[in-house]
Amino acid sequence: MLAVWVEQLLGFASGALGAIREDERYPTLMAWAREEGPAHFEGDLATAQALAPELWSQTPLERLDFACEPLARPGDNEPCWCDSGLRMRHCCGAVSLPGHVPGHLMWMLSLREWKGATLKAALASGLAPSQALLEAGLIAGESGQRGRAQQTLEAVFDNPDWGNLPDQAEPAFEILVDLYQERGFNRKRQALLDAVFQHGPLSLRGVALERLCLLHLDNDDLDSARAAFVRAQQALPDSPTLAYIEAMLLLHEGNEAEAAERSRFWYRRLARQGDLEPEQLEFLAELAANPGATLAEQLLNAEADLAEPLVSLQALMHELAEAPALEFQLDEDGLTYHASARDTTHYAAFQAVFVAQVDQEALLGFDSDPWLQAEDWLPALCANPEWLDSPAVVESLALALTSRFGSLPWMAPSLFEPLARRLDGWLSQAQAWQGSAMVWENADNAVLLRTGLALVVGMERGARQHSRQLAERLLALDDQDSLGLRELVLDQLLREGRNDEALTLSGEAMADDQVEPGAMLGMMMGQLLALYRLERYDEASEQLQRIQQHNRHVLALLCNESPAEPPGSDSEAAPGTRAEAWQYRTLMRDQWRNTPGALEWLSARDPS
Repeated sequence: MLAVWVEQLLGFASGALGAIREDERYPTLMAWAREEGPAHFEGDLATAQALAPELWSQTPLERLDFACEPLARPGDNEPCWCDSGLRMRHCCGAVSLPGHVPGHLMWMLSLREWKGATLKAALASGLAPSQALLEAGLIAGESGQRGRAQQTLEAVFDNPDWGNLPDQAEPAFEILVDLYQERGFNRKRQALLDAVFQHGPLSLRGVALERLCLLHLDNDDLDSARAAFVRAQQALPDSPTLAYIEAMLLLHEGNEAEAAERSRFWYRRLARQGDLEPEQLEFLAELAANPGATLAEQLLNAEADLAEPLVSLQALMHELAEAPALEFQLDEDGLTYHASARDTTHYAAFQAVFVAQVDQEALLGFDSDPWLQAEDWLPALCANPEWLDSPAVVESLALALTSRFGSLPWMAPSLFEPLARRLDGWLSQAQAWQGSAMVWENADNAVLLRTGLALVVGMERGARQHSRQLAERLLALDDQDSLGLRELVLDQLLREGRNDEALTLSGEAMADDQVEPGAMLGMMMGQLLALYRLERYDEASEQLQRIQQHNRHVLALLCNESPAEPPGSDSEAAPGTRAEAWQYRTLMRDQWRNTPGALEWLSARDPS
């Protein structure tokens, strides 16, 4: 019955609003209610007449600058407010409505209807109830009306009374942050986060913390993510969200053992307090037992319609048999892989459901988003595991997984490493042709090399050793470094503290002039960090001079605790620019900060 009432109420209220907007006069509404209203209630005139005055009293009117014109409720023996001529107790007062009428309903419907200047003025009036703003914004967001959703949800949080936010403020906040991110409104996004941290209720601050850390982690800015976590830990020392965030952060930093230790600490601490919901406590217990697996399971379960096929894909990856042999040839062009008829047949069957095509001009991309059709291709792939005998299918899957999960270290063991082991088998066949290089452009070599790059990136955070080993194998085969892997390997060596090897790798690359312009700063700074760690300070000082000639901004940005992000830093940056220096800071400042005395040494030599 409740569902029927809600449907009837929405239909009647929408019709009533249309009647009101004709001239914004009460008699017009009552005429409509008597003539057309009963149709919404199976011919029940009494319910239509009784409901209309209730809705009129809560309807914002443009002629009153969006204020309402509420009616005074008559006494039992006074004339009924529906203008029937009967006393209230013999008319609308005798009607019991089948369900609740939300006091913000007509505001919500009005916000969905108004456009342009009218909507802007209504929002600026400050009269809209928070719940009406929230519901109208959520509906607009779900229907793809991004501009309207942003306008409306901004008004929810443009409110000095943070204590009276509506119950569903958390999903509204998350949608608004997503809208800012999608539309490139980075300053607005940061201002909203700051406002929530400063004024928002505890639950909302926890959500803001999670989003802020995730934003930094998605951008590989581990240093900023760590700073945000420390700030939140000071503000919310007993929030269970902190356990979840710290586990993610430590796994991103490659500290698996510490992530498990800290998760156990949080479980013991919060369990003793005894004020958690059973579901929260159960999650913390699972996190303490295995942080990576718990985060992976949580992520997959949050994927809505894709949860079941993604879990099936995990199971398939676990059971993959050894990869079949490939066809390699050695001629004057070097070593080449040629797709067999079987490879081509499997790939054609896969492409019938996986319609996105690999972008041949990009290292890691498609011509369209493959996840838009994931409900088709994921189940089909799980039902036809033999498709993964084709390197082209593995390539498409690796690229798709990297695009969605590549920044999440806890997804590496179950999704990326099984594919990497399959590729390892094929690369072993190629390396059996000793001394033979694979040139990217020849035959189908790019399929194997691009797959390798996708898996190196996908495992970089969650399976560092396997990622580095795969990158080194690819470098041995592709001696031209068509994939730009040297900088990735250098980063991994530095993170593992293998400073001599990092220095050798960077030195050989610089000596052979094999460094692309976009990787030059990273290679030079990697050399500098290795020299400093090895206490070769004179050589480090000479290297620093060369770096300052290449990019005079990098020292200032690296040493500053909270510099302003320069424009253009989210796209390919030209050598020598502040954007290039910012991108290096984002990727590697945590390594400098974790090296005792390194930032102080740099700061003392910063001429600015």
